[in-house]
This record gives sequence, C-alpha cells and structure tokens, in this order.
Amino acid sequence: MLKAQKMRKGKNKAEEDLDNLKIDYKKLRWSIRTARLGKTSDQWWQEIKEEKIRADQWEKKF
Repeated sequence: MLKAQKMRKGKNKAEEDLDNLKIDYKKLRWSIRTARLGKTSDQWWQEIKEEKIRADQWEKKF
C-alpha cells in the first residue's frame, strides 16, 4: 500500500512537471515570436487600424 501511494505521488508529480513544461514552452514560443517581430500584438493591431484608415481616406479622394 505504501509503495502504491509513492507511485501515485510520483505519477502526479510527473504529470504536474509535464504541464509546467508545456506552459513554459508556450510562453517561450510566444516570446520568440513577439521578439522576432519586434512588436506586440496590440502594436500590430494599431498599425493595421491606421493602415485601414489611410486606405479609406485614399478611396474617398478617388
């Protein structure tokens, strides 16, 4: 019985460690992606909005 409890604790610990690794990996991938772009997603959305406004202004002129 004691051995089974130790095995369950070990399994739970391993699953928890795996979950933490997955989370860390996702954070790392996000950091790499945003660092490579040099902008946050909010900054990209702001730039897209500004470009849409400029495009609309050009359409109105012509």
